[in-house]
This record gives sequence, C-alpha cells and structure tokens, in this order.
Amino acid sequence: MPTEKIAASHLAPGIYPVRAFSDNYIWLITNGSTAAVVDPGQSAPVLDTLKRHNLKLVSILLTHHHQDHVGGVADLVTQTEAHVFGPATEVLPLCDTLLQEGDVVENTSLGFSLQVLDVPGHTAGHIAYAGLFNSKPVLFCGDTLFAAGCGRLFEGTPAQMLASMTKLANLAPQTEVYCAHEYTLSNMRWARTVEPGNHALKLWEEQAQLARDQEQPTLPSSIAQELACNPFMRARQQTVSKAASEWAQRALGTPVEVFAALREWKNNFR
Repeated sequence: MPTEKIAASHLAPGIYPVRAFSDNYIWLITNGSTAAVVDPGQSAPVLDTLKRHNLKLVSILLTHHHQDHVGGVADLVTQTEAHVFGPATEVLPLCDTLLQEGDVVENTSLGFSLQVLDVPGHTAGHIAYAGLFNSKPVLFCGDTLFAAGCGRLFEGTPAQMLASMTKLANLAPQTEVYCAHEYTLSNMRWARTVEPGNHALKLWEEQAQLARDQEQPTLPSSIAQELACNPFMRARQQTVSKAASEWAQRALGTPVEVFAALREWKNNFR
C-alpha cells in the first residue's frame, strides 16, 4: 500500500500520510474521488490535499480526544460537511456517531470495513479501527501502538494498556499498522537497549533509517513486525522481562509489572 509523500497528481486508491505538526500523520483513505481521514489534528494540510487531488471528504474517524488528533475537525466539517465518528466516552469537538467496541464503520465506496476496538491506556476512552481496506487487513491505532513503542499512559493504567496491546497483538500478523506519529527511530533506539540481540529489530531499524534519510514515512508497520521487535508487545518474552527487571533493579513477577517497568524505562530514556 503506498505511503509516499503526496505529489500534486491524481491519487490512486490507497492510504496516504498527510503530515501535520512536527511528527503527526493524518491518514487519508481514498478511492481516487472521495476520502476519509483519521485523526485530523490540523485542517490546513487536509484541505490542501483535498484541493490538489480533487477529493471530496466524506468521513472523519477519531481515536481519542487529544488536540493534535481532533484540532482540525470543526474546520473540516464546516468546509466539507464530513460525517464524524469517534469514541463514545471521550469529549470531542464534534461527533455524529459515537462508537464503542463491536461497532463497525463501513464505507463500501471507499473500500473499508473497520471494527471498533476499545484500547484504553493512553486515554481512558481511546479506540482503534481494525478491519479491511480493499481486502487487506489494516489497523488505525492512534496513539495506542507505535512502531516499536506505545503511547504514554496519561489516563490509563499499565494493566489496561497491556490488555489493549494484547488485543492488537491478536490481530492477523499481516495487518498493516497505521500509527499516528513518526516516532519509529527514537523508539527503536530504546528497543535496542532492551533487546540488543534482536536481529529482526536491527534489520527493521536499518530500513527505517533509510526511509527517514529519504524523508519517507517509516509506516505502516505490521503486527508481525511489532510482535518480533516491540518490547511492549513482548513483555511476556524472557529476554524482555529479564531486561526490565535488571533496569528496575527488582524482580518483576507478572507481565503487568514488566510492562509498567518498560513504560517507566521508556519515559526516562534519552
């Protein structure tokens, strides 16, 4: 699926990154004439993309309430009259359809059918969208899962976030993971300190560095890559739990304790 920078030309059906702020990605899903966007923290880059490619915005999908994910919603609705979907338990600037786990967001014209997953941790009511785009499995996970990382626990607990990560880990390995931030290289530097012998991580980091050297996104990743490389998805692996215990300088008896130590480690990593 294409992830190159959007050029001033007709867009083929696909999922494209629209860059916002310093490191956000607003994911644009299009069939070439209409579009949906995920987590538009800014309206201007979305409106520019729509204009340059003659696209009509019909849907906005939100994962959580943070301003860098919802800040552009009101202006986009004013400009396009797009329908807004979002988490039922979070305070959002606008939302037409409130969602919770088990709900489905579907647009046959755009080629997607996405099931809503409750994934609390980063925020209390965070949701993700997992399903199919043109028969390929995809995940729009907001700030829950990052390439080789996960979101900070602003409103949730380590137990909640571990359960959310486990839920995502159970998706099909080939699922393409569309995270909301370009944090990959910094996450990988930390992940290497956790598992310095992880060969899959080393290879993925080389690929990610090449992409960034060419000013290309490192995303999407995949569930298979995260399972092989992401310490937060590997909290039950002996190599990861041992490293976390050594960092914490105490025995960690449960996966939740390991996860909590990993999150604290990452919070303090420079």
